[in-house]
Formats: sequence, structure tokens, C-alpha cells
Amino acid sequence: MSEPKITKQDILEKTPGMLQKQLYIVHTKPTNGLGPVMENIGPHLEFQVKIEQDGVMFAAGPIWADDEETWEGEGMVVVRAENLAHAREIAASDPMHSSGARSFTVRPWLVNEGGFNLRVTFSDGKRTLE
Repeated sequence: MSEPKITKQDILEKTPGMLQKQLYIVHTKPTNGLGPVMENIGPHLEFQVKIEQDGVMFAAGPIWADDEETWEGEGMVVVRAENLAHAREIAASDPMHSSGARSFTVRPWLVNEGGFNLRVTFSDGKRTLE
């Protein structure tokens, strides 16, 4: 007996009142060691800042190795996009990918649960994200 097919609509119907925010996760990893990654880090970060300022990026950052102390070149970017094809276009535009330094996969992600606390103190201009 095979598992039933569960559709996006099934999930949406089971989670009324939850956020139901459609985003896309870009998982990126080196294709040929860290040399090409480090050569492209400047243009990559400029691209990241641009899509952040344009409201495309939701979040991004490096993925640490299992020792939690070193980096093997992997990263994750979460983007807002019209659909999966659009998210792939955004990812392909990253100089890290267009140069061939890293490859990527994109998966749709529905955000339902979670939250954050933001504290801003005016006197010292500090902010804390929890």
C-alpha cells in the first residue's frame, strides 16, 4: 500500500489562522573547493545586500560545519518570489552561482510557525533580536 499524496491545499486547509507565508529556500554549496568561493565573496555579498534592500531576501547566512567552528562554503538564502521558477532565477543571478563557484538547489517553504522578539533602546541605539 502506498502513502497518500498530500497536496499544498491539504496543508493550507489544515493550518487555518497560521502565517501560511510562501517563501523559497536556496541551499548553496561549493562546486570546486573554497578557492573560487572566496574569490567571489565580494560580488556575492554585494548581490545579497541588493536583494535585501529590494525586499527580495528574507534571511541568509553561512551554514557552519558540524564542529560549529568552521565553514565549508555552504550557505542558505531564503527569498520572496512569485513562484519556484522565479526563485531559481534569483538564485542563478547570484555571482557565486553565475561564476560556477557554488551550485544551488531551491525548495518551496511554507512558514507557519515561529516568531521573534526585537528590542530597541533609544538612548544607546542598540537593538537585540531574539
